[in-house]
Amino acid sequence: MRTRVKICGITRPADAAAASRLGADSIGLVFHESSPRAVDLQTARAVRAAVPPFVTVAALFMDATVERVREVLAAVQVDLLQFHGSESPEYCTGFGCPYIKAVPMGGGSPPEQVIGAHEQALGFLLDSHGVGEQGGSGIVFDWKAIPDLHGRPLILAGGLTPYNVAEAVRQVGPWAVDVSSGVESAPGVKDARRMASFINEVQRV
Repeated sequence: MRTRVKICGITRPADAAAASRLGADSIGLVFHESSPRAVDLQTARAVRAAVPPFVTVAALFMDATVERVREVLAAVQVDLLQFHGSESPEYCTGFGCPYIKAVPMGGGSPPEQVIGAHEQALGFLLDSHGVGEQGGSGIVFDWKAIPDLHGRPLILAGGLTPYNVAEAVRQVGPWAVDVSSGVESAPGVKDARRMASFINEVQRV
């Protein structure tokens, strides 16, 4: 099975174009205002316009209001919603758009509770943050602690870099890997050489 690659926290059209050209399957736009990688609607539209066919765009939210999510969906063409907070299943399914749910592996509540509740999620993104915390910390969690996802796709995140992603793929065998800070020269600024190295490492395995 080929492991897919998502580059999250894209803030510049040129970075979206570079990630796509280098072989990324998906890019992520962050709409959580306190994140250093958050984008406004104008920037998000410009980034979206730089994405070629067959590369998907995910919109990331964390405990956003219903009105905020609808505002983004009305302004920016996205393929997938990504929820990182304490959103209920009813909330997540209420937008008529496929979604994945982030599962905090840094403590606070059993991951199985989130997985069991979100029966309509297309997959689960396991990250190293704790409950109520943002992702993108650059910290790796214990891959041996991954819970049973009941056959649904696993997206592995949390501290992945060009130097450890090959081992992560070998050990975990995820459907996809998700990277943000691990391919940056500064928060929100992607480095093309690091992205290329990351994607090459995934493809090599």
